[in-house]
Amino acid sequence: MTEYLGPQAIIEKKQQYIMPCLSHFYKNPPQLVRGSMQYLFDHTGKKYLDCFAGVSVINCGHCNPEITDKLCEQIKTLQHVCNIYLTEHFVHLAERLAAVTPGNLQKAFFCSTGTEANEGALLLASLYTKGNEYIALRGGLHGRTKLTMNITGIGMWRTDPHPVGGIHFAPNPYCYRCPLGKKYPSCDLACANAVEDIIKTATSGRPAAFIAETIQGNAGIVVPPKGYFKRLKEILAAYGALLIIDEVQTGFARTGKMFAIEHFDATPDIMSVAKALGNGVPISAFIASAEIADVYTKPGASTLGGNPVSSTAGLAVLDYIESHKLAQNAQARGKQLRDGLMELAQRHPVIGDVRGLGLMVGAEFIRDDGSPYPELLDDVLETMKDRGFLIGKNGLSRNVMAFQPPLVITAQDVDTLLNALEDALNEKSRF
Repeated sequence: MTEYLGPQAIIEKKQQYIMPCLSHFYKNPPQLVRGSMQYLFDHTGKKYLDCFAGVSVINCGHCNPEITDKLCEQIKTLQHVCNIYLTEHFVHLAERLAAVTPGNLQKAFFCSTGTEANEGALLLASLYTKGNEYIALRGGLHGRTKLTMNITGIGMWRTDPHPVGGIHFAPNPYCYRCPLGKKYPSCDLACANAVEDIIKTATSGRPAAFIAETIQGNAGIVVPPKGYFKRLKEILAAYGALLIIDEVQTGFARTGKMFAIEHFDATPDIMSVAKALGNGVPISAFIASAEIADVYTKPGASTLGGNPVSSTAGLAVLDYIESHKLAQNAQARGKQLRDGLMELAQRHPVIGDVRGLGLMVGAEFIRDDGSPYPELLDDVLETMKDRGFLIGKNGLSRNVMAFQPPLVITAQDVDTLLNALEDALNEKSRF
């Protein structure tokens, strides 16, 4: 029998050898040692339903045999030579991405993380427009490098003590807590219209790009109103600015479509992808039309970007999503989950709002006066963990329960989850 360190010993080693910026969920965290599709197992053998998928990474399920078998075969054949040498895997994957991405997105640059993809997308926009200013959303999260950290609109993730200039933030389309104090649809998309005011008053008048997550994950599963991105695209086009859509969390069937932007009748000029493309293998890309991509002519490479193993993972993921109809399952199970959460909200007003698309769903915890209630959320998450459910949390006040499970989750899994959550809420309401 395998001997494991155990949670406390891992925490002690973390404190000694890992930088303190890396924290962990739960007061009493489990040590996870094995995964199988929608389930995880800890060092004691306890089984958990994974409701977070490594933050929207494991869309096709943990250790999915249809994917891992192909990975293992590739590792035994050719693992890495860098993309300055010719291999066919990454061009096949680029061709597949061109076929499934919206509009005329065609040419890809592969790298390893979402941060790199967003950094590259911002660079490409600057090369194409010759502008050096950017607009982003409050509540957005785009990475941990110098530029992507500074274009992030969440204070807790902006570690850089010396922010760069030329970045401007627009109010995010957070209808439940509208930053402009308005109500949809009578607002006439004031949050989108604010972008034009920013361009006119705070920039040179020719910003390079506007960057946004289609659904803001870390802000609390913030879903824009239907016409938001269409209006935004019209404003940006009038000033020669590009629309960069960050699909790092929302891509690859998560929202019931291959990419979340497909819900909004707007096409990005550049799109970044990562996370679920590799189903646990590090891979990312930024993708643009040929017209935009072809300005990137100076030498550029990513040592591990698009290597044979990562590209094999990407191809296997796309095959699995299509052959197993994961977008359709995300749509059906997401509706089941949202409907169930809204029923719970009627009996438990601590759930102030339920929102999301597909299997990217947030339930916002509030006090009686409507203010955020992160302490209760933490308590409920701990209880759910003890009962065998690993659920995420996010939101600017860390008060949003985040459901982003593997897209192979079943109707029975969702029913079991909802029943357990009701039991936990009933238990907490007695105190």
